[in-house]
Amino acid sequence: QVQLVESGGGLAQPGGSLRLSCAVSGTFFSYYAMDWYRQAPEKARELVAGISSGGSPHYSNSAKGRFTISRDNAKNTVYLQMNSLKPEDTAVYYCNAKRERFGSGEYWGQGTQVTVSS
Repeated sequence: QVQLVESGGGLAQPGGSLRLSCAVSGTFFSYYAMDWYRQAPEKARELVAGISSGGSPHYSNSAKGRFTISRDNAKNTVYLQMNSLKPEDTAVYYCNAKRERFGSGEYWGQGTQVTVSS
């Protein structure tokens, strides 16, 4: 059974930082591209950042220059370092895994709340 468990969300002040983690179990983590999405109230879910199974990152325009995605295949974990946070970054952040090698499959985590407020 594949499980994705996010952690690291919480309350941050504008200009502050948070680091989200997503731990994956039950499958071969290194076969998957990993993405972070977010969904603010009454808004559609949007892609924030992603990293391929080979380690190539990509970012949304809103995340470029402020957020950094990384993965540790030894720990089966993907991270999202978020700096210079803004109130508009407030959302539930979801981890997504899409299998790129030797098969197919897509999985979601349960989400972690990020609130940016003074």
